[in-house]
Amino acid sequence: MSTIASAMSGHHARCDSLFADAETKAAKGLWVEAVHAFTAFGREFETHLRAEETVLFPAFESATGAVSGPTTVMRQEHERMRALLAQIGLALAAHDPERVDDYASTLVILMQQHNVKEENVLYPMCDAVLGDGARALVARLDLGCDPT
Repeated sequence: MSTIASAMSGHHARCDSLFADAETKAAKGLWVEAVHAFTAFGREFETHLRAEETVLFPAFESATGAVSGPTTVMRQEHERMRALLAQIGLALAAHDPERVDDYASTLVILMQQHNVKEENVLYPMCDAVLGDGARALVARLDLGCDPT
């Protein structure tokens, strides 16, 4: 994957798959498995958010000079998603399927909306403004995918 858009979109798909697995286990009342699955999702999700916040967004901001533009909105949405994931954790600990479902449903909608903005607007902008530097930046994102 040599573009930011392809690497990050691919990682979105990986996170989505992990989330769906966790949701399925919670819906079945498999609490131990659901906790493990949400933990795995949370680790991968945090890896993704950190890669954006510490590598991608600063590179974009440096290249464009836009420090209060789209990356600010993305960071705010990251915080909302982290808060929802924490609420899911509390609901899982309480074995409360309704709360897990409510928070998970809200999180999945927010993630979908967020991903659409990134995949259709921000990532292509990053590829465009970073040009030849995009490939090297993909390697620095450290998402566990091959940047070639």
